[in-house]
Amino acid sequence: MSVKHLNTAEFDAAVDAAPLAVVDFWATWCGPCRMLAPVVEKLGEEFGEKVLVAKVDVDAEPELARRFGVMSIPTVVFLKNGKEFDRKVGLMGFESFAEVLKKNL
Repeated sequence: MSVKHLNTAEFDAAVDAAPLAVVDFWATWCGPCRMLAPVVEKLGEEFGEKVLVAKVDVDAEPELARRFGVMSIPTVVFLKNGKEFDRKVGLMGFESFAEVLKKNL
């Protein structure tokens, strides 16, 4: 399954429906966010059957960014049963994210 782009209206339903979710908070103007995009795509390819892999554009969805206290981007938030249990801020490699998902599947 591929990466889902979520807006505020559909966010809660999508996250609540998934036992595990990883959400990339990003913006089009953010260089590190663009560099992280292939990593997020790979997460979607590798874990998409078991995990909701999603992106939220902080410019288009500022309410969600505020709700999660996103101060810097990229910020990747990990949720289990709708509750945040981990986050990573900044540009990191695939394994940094995959490790968190593998531990929590």
